[in-house]
Amino acid sequence: MSTEQRVADGAGAGRTVEVPGAVLAVHGPATRSADLPPALFVHGLGGSGDNWTELMTELSDVLDVEAVDLPGFGWSMPPQDGNLSLNGHVRAVIGYLEASGRGPVHLFGNSLGGAVAVRLAALRPDLVRSLTLISPALPELPPQRTAWPTGLLALPGVAALLSRTRAPGGDVEAATRQLMALVYGDPAAVPSGQWDRAVAEYRRRAGLPYALSVLAGSARGIVSAYTERGDQSLWRQAAQVKAPVLLVYGLKDKLVSYRSARKACAAFADARLLVLPEAGHVAMLEHPERVARAVRELLAAS
Repeated sequence: MSTEQRVADGAGAGRTVEVPGAVLAVHGPATRSADLPPALFVHGLGGSGDNWTELMTELSDVLDVEAVDLPGFGWSMPPQDGNLSLNGHVRAVIGYLEASGRGPVHLFGNSLGGAVAVRLAALRPDLVRSLTLISPALPELPPQRTAWPTGLLALPGVAALLSRTRAPGGDVEAATRQLMALVYGDPAAVPSGQWDRAVAEYRRRAGLPYALSVLAGSARGIVSAYTERGDQSLWRQAAQVKAPVLLVYGLKDKLVSYRSARKACAAFADARLLVLPEAGHVAMLEHPERVARAVRELLAAS
């Protein structure tokens, strides 16, 4: 396989890039601007680069935007060595930044992608100009009850059980509706374009033989990261980040409690906070204009 190939998808022009241990799909607008500072967007558990389409559009006049599909998600194949740990995902994103030469970037992360971004910024500050973290998956013990079903994915054998019990050709729209009820603050307000993309992606992922195992393996990676201590502690690594940080939390988030915001603000050396009362776990999809406004303020102050 060549180091870089074009791929077609519904989120705009894309390509695959070979990095150590994986081949990543990278998405961005068809027209790029070398005059703007580079930005990279990293999605959450079960997501893809498409999760950033609205926010990337909002910021395309001030940033040279790209989104990456983590190994096994979106259009990226699973990692060659099967490493779906947090460190494995961090390695892949660092590999892309080094291969592309785009660093340092304004780095965006949601949920799992937020944990990836924090660890990357602590380990490789030379690659990061700023961090925007939307409901980052930083250790929260005990997790809120509505997050427990997601955590159960990490248990051994759950992915295999789900694959056996999932009916072939099941009701994709009903399953998508359940997912949106989990991650959106107001599922009824989802625009038709987002809904159609989500259904199409759910249907496509349901046909991939590795989709559930990748989801479960990455869930185990998050749970493992929650228990790490010493230099590998995500909270300790957050304290090492010197780049300016924008934290975005939704009061209706069922996966990451907004109560984590206070600890996060205290952990980072240079942090500002945006709390959205009506948002759930994916504020960049629900309120892209408001998130973009806060990002512009961060960029102006940096």
